[in-house]
Amino acid sequence: MTAAQTLRNADLRHTNGREEVLNLFLDADHALSHSDIENGLGPDHDRVTIYRTLRTFVDKGLLHKVLDDGGNPKYALCRDTCASGHHHHEHVHFKCDNCGQTTCLDQVHIPAVALPEGYNRKEMNLLIQGVCLECNK
Repeated sequence: MTAAQTLRNADLRHTNGREEVLNLFLDADHALSHSDIENGLGPDHDRVTIYRTLRTFVDKGLLHKVLDDGGNPKYALCRDTCASGHHHHEHVHFKCDNCGQTTCLDQVHIPAVALPEGYNRKEMNLLIQGVCLECNK
């Protein structure tokens, strides 16, 4: 699916900036930080507009936020199970110590965690660090 089709399906107004940001994610195989996006777009794009675009994409279920080992946010494409305001990302994220890329491991699910009475889970995140497949070659 193209970026324009994805924006249309999410009932988002099509702008060149939104399409360019979304294309960065469609071309990437790992999560992107705000600075990755800025560098990928070049100096003609406003930093605040990029933040707003990312927030809109998260709100609409196009992207989900991934925290790296330093607590810094990165963003990754959502799969078909997400919708506006409802994210389903109970999968593991992997950060490579060599290349620094954070990848969604959709096929590896976070095990069930029993919380004490009175606690309500909103979301779960699990970050594993090590060496990725590419760096192991």
